[in-house]
Amino acid sequence: MISYLTKRLASLFASLLVASIVIFTVIEVIPGDPAAYMLGMNARADTIAALRSELGLDGGVLERYLAWVGGMLVGDFGTSYTYRTPVADMIADRLWISLPLALYALCLTIVIAIPTGVFAASRRGQAGDYGIVGATQIGVAIPNFWFAMILILIFAIQLRWFSAGGFPGWEKGFWLSVKALTLPAIALALPQAAILTRVMRSSLIEVLGEDFMRTARAKGLTSWQTILHHGLRNALIPVLTIIGLQFAFLLAGGIIIEQVFALPGLGRLVFQSISQRDLIVVESVVMLLVFAVIMTNFLVDLAYAVVDPRLRVAR
Repeated sequence: MISYLTKRLASLFASLLVASIVIFTVIEVIPGDPAAYMLGMNARADTIAALRSELGLDGGVLERYLAWVGGMLVGDFGTSYTYRTPVADMIADRLWISLPLALYALCLTIVIAIPTGVFAASRRGQAGDYGIVGATQIGVAIPNFWFAMILILIFAIQLRWFSAGGFPGWEKGFWLSVKALTLPAIALALPQAAILTRVMRSSLIEVLGEDFMRTARAKGLTSWQTILHHGLRNALIPVLTIIGLQFAFLLAGGIIIEQVFALPGLGRLVFQSISQRDLIVVESVVMLLVFAVIMTNFLVDLAYAVVDPRLRVAR
């Protein structure tokens, strides 16, 4: 287990190092002078020089990279050129929207997909299985922003159970904030649940054909006892992989849903920063999202060791 954990930690740090180099190069080196890009083509030379000095761009590339990474390690992401506000404060304010939204959507995805996938696998070739497979095909094919607009039309405009958009803030009350995130979470969760259901179904069907499953049935266990006690755990490894990827997508890829529901989250912050050429905010938020993706994959690797005891044995 120690050897497995050490290898995963080494992979984690190597991935973060490579990601930081790529992000810094793409945003600050390849476009040329970041100050000139942020101010536009018609900016005066003295204005560009003043902004370069303000942003600390007078040093070399390596010096700027080390300063950027060192600042992030201590929580200093710089100051936004557009808003004149510390980027760390902007990220913290919006993270309290994007992170609960991603967790909410992921919980809905798991609650929907795991039981549905198990039921479909246990009814393979029957009407229930065909119905679930057909529903998942529709869920995969239809984009989440279409689901979002349908949910707004039905539950916000027609039934008036939820608001059509906006976020009141956690200080206004926990349940009021959760209610504001419900429709966006459902819109994000439905397509992901369709994907996870298909993976769960395929993985469990494969496990049901293994010899140890037939042995369990021969010992007198019922079909559902065999599935729940022996099949489900062995079928979870590919499912955990998809769950990790989905959480990363839900956290970093909810920009369209945040736009539809007017949620001031990280995705909307990136969109606004790109349109305003605020490169400091863009590279900081992108690096934070990449860190979340890599950390999620690391946690998924640890979950593999919990699910599959063979990985805990050092080779």
